[in-house]
Amino acid sequence: MRIVVKKYIMVKRYIILLSALLIGSLGLVNAQDAHFSQFYANSLYLNPAFAGAEKCPRISLNYRNQWPALGSTYVTYSASYDQYWSALQGGVGLHLMNDVQGGGTINTTMISGMYSYTLPVTRKFYVAAGFQASYIMKTIDWDFIFPNMIHPLYGPIYSSLENPDIINTQRNYVDFSAGILAFSERTFFGVAVHHLTQPSESFLRGSDAVLPMKLTAHFGTEIPINSSKYRRGELKISPQLLFHQQGQFQQFNWGVYLARQKIVAGFWLRQNFNFQYDSFIMLAGFKQDNLRFAYSYDLTVSRLMNSTYGSHEVSVAFTFQCHGKDPKKDIISCPSF
Repeated sequence: MRIVVKKYIMVKRYIILLSALLIGSLGLVNAQDAHFSQFYANSLYLNPAFAGAEKCPRISLNYRNQWPALGSTYVTYSASYDQYWSALQGGVGLHLMNDVQGGGTINTTMISGMYSYTLPVTRKFYVAAGFQASYIMKTIDWDFIFPNMIHPLYGPIYSSLENPDIINTQRNYVDFSAGILAFSERTFFGVAVHHLTQPSESFLRGSDAVLPMKLTAHFGTEIPINSSKYRRGELKISPQLLFHQQGQFQQFNWGVYLARQKIVAGFWLRQNFNFQYDSFIMLAGFKQDNLRFAYSYDLTVSRLMNSTYGSHEVSVAFTFQCHGKDPKKDIISCPSF
């Protein structure tokens, strides 16, 4: 029994690693970026034009654990800081992210700096254009077991026939992205293009695995519900749309936020344009003064439903008071949810 369990663990780790190698090294399958269900809670990762969108200094923290039933398959950490600078007529931001695949088999760390110029079209409508420069560090843990090392009864007793000399255990590269954002007091929409130069992220020497360009389009609006049961502005509904395309991969999120006073709830569906549904996403959170907190759960509705236990995500954001002249008196803030 112990041999069977051990073999299962080794095979599962090999499958994870093999998938990662195919995606990140050999170029047989195009790689995709890490994604967050709470996309507007990680706005700098969504679109660099969001830098400084709330005007006052802001810190955002995000954590995602995808498919925990398979072990530490995909765990992603994110932290960002941004604010609006009147002297620069725009916002600046710093974003840090760490993506761990296969319990550390592949580890990706990204450091990004961004600037977003804000243009007032009218007193209540603005357009922001953002640019992002990133430095990415990827490492691979070569300490794993190939199938040709495993005996059917005795486990891994053979030497590997693979050649580790053709593998780089670290890959570093520079990446660039850009985006545009248009917003009023209650509505915004934007487009972002990541990986403009389509850098290579191959670990295999002599191979060129290009990271394909990612196109993102998003829209959100805030609709106050006026009725005799609620005071003006007490209840709000916020429909949201998000579209990603990277290589042959497409993803479409659509749903709604509901907010009443300090309590926020959200519901989304994630699918592609062939109506193949991936997840039903549920969110609960609260907003109090300058603090926002939310937890979301991705309920897997695809064929992986019984083997992944969904995904968990947590976000925390804190907005500081503006010092000196308040930029919010001159420029409205982009709606946030």
